[in-house]
Amino acid sequence: MAKRRIKVSRAGIAIALSALEGFSKPKVSAEQYMTEPDIAATILWDAYMKGDISGKRVADLGSGTGVLGIGAILLGAAKVFLIEQDKEAMEIAKENLGNIESESSAEFVLGDVKEFSSKVDTVIMNPPFGTKSEHSDKRFLENAFDIGNVVYSLHKTETKKFIEAFAKDNKFKITQVMDFSYPLKATMDFHSKGVEKINVSCFRFVKDNT
Repeated sequence: MAKRRIKVSRAGIAIALSALEGFSKPKVSAEQYMTEPDIAATILWDAYMKGDISGKRVADLGSGTGVLGIGAILLGAAKVFLIEQDKEAMEIAKENLGNIESESSAEFVLGDVKEFSSKVDTVIMNPPFGTKSEHSDKRFLENAFDIGNVVYSLHKTETKKFIEAFAKDNKFKITQVMDFSYPLKATMDFHSKGVEKINVSCFRFVKDNT
């Protein structure tokens, strides 16, 4: 199969991400939902236009099947680390990347995000919301703040006050908030609705050196 050449535009990235394979057997405990391609493309394109991706070292913590990490690769990141503890999800991500033409360097890291310590310019992630595992979103943010200078992270909009306080405690400031109506598709056995929409926000954090 020939590798797909991607048009570098928000629409082109959205189309490319929508063609990626999702989780084959999503795990409830890990809150495994594929990042919605159009939302991912909007966040990635915004980061790209701000100079946070092209030529940068980027980490996708909890990369799943690779949507955000591969998006960063398509937008010309110098190197992208895709960190994921689910081996099956990582294999899907590798297959997804293998079908796309790219000159960027990618490194897949199998393991817990807390074990990843390489410094990067930018972290872009869609961590668990903490619904099934309390404070898992906080754990992801802690590591993102430790390794990155700029962080893009998706969280439930209702947690905004906590996110603001936590960022301040870690000497990061919020420079932008993008709000979305996020469609959670019925991928788990217990889901009764075809699609349930929840309010989520992508926060852009920048290290406060003042």
